[in-house]
Amino acid sequence: MVPSTDVLGRLSRALGLDEPTAREVRDLLVAVEAAPHAVETPSTEVPYGTPLDEVARSAGLIRSFQCVVLPAMLQSAEYARHVFDSAPDSTPEGVGRAVAARVERQSLLYEPGRESVFVLTEGVLRTWPGSPALMLAQLDRLLAVESLSTVRLGVIPWSRAVPVMPRHGFTLCDQAAVVVETFRGERVLDGSAEVAAYEDTFTRFEEAAIFGSDVRELLLRVMEDFRDLGGPTTR
Repeated sequence: MVPSTDVLGRLSRALGLDEPTAREVRDLLVAVEAAPHAVETPSTEVPYGTPLDEVARSAGLIRSFQCVVLPAMLQSAEYARHVFDSAPDSTPEGVGRAVAARVERQSLLYEPGRESVFVLTEGVLRTWPGSPALMLAQLDRLLAVESLSTVRLGVIPWSRAVPVMPRHGFTLCDQAAVVVETFRGERVLDGSAEVAAYEDTFTRFEEAAIFGSDVRELLLRVMEDFRDLGGPTTR
């Protein structure tokens, strides 16, 4: 049985835990709750590839942290194809439909009145499927998206320590739900305690990230590295 965040807070105070220790315990609770074997009363596990896109459509604020795979809203068509193709029980027809739907829903990034904040580790930029050419096109897309007034793109460079050890990526949709991707599907968590815990974790990752011109310089450096691996000289 996994305690709720409220119960955990009362236990921490009763035990006299200092704030750093109490925060570490809360982070561990978040990881346990998101694990594939955890039992979640307020969550729903659904087939891979569609829940995040559907939940994002109704959200005015999207906040996504990723430590392995690029956020769904930033994936190029070819990158997304590799993501869906690696899902359990994927079929060519299903992958094609999922890619088309994901790319179509990325139009939300351009809609006035919406805000999207993405925080990645540098490892995400350097974990690549397919070919260097695919990643050059994907990184070029990130440069374009980063310039949008509706988007903030941050990266935690490898030269900075992370404030929390990343265990998985997650996406906050407003203050209503969190979507966690696993190998077998996507879990939608909508309990207020879970959402609050993920919001606190996201804020800590966001504070460690670089933005603006610094992140553009990093993207360009990573692109040079992919060119050295054999990609075409497109820039």
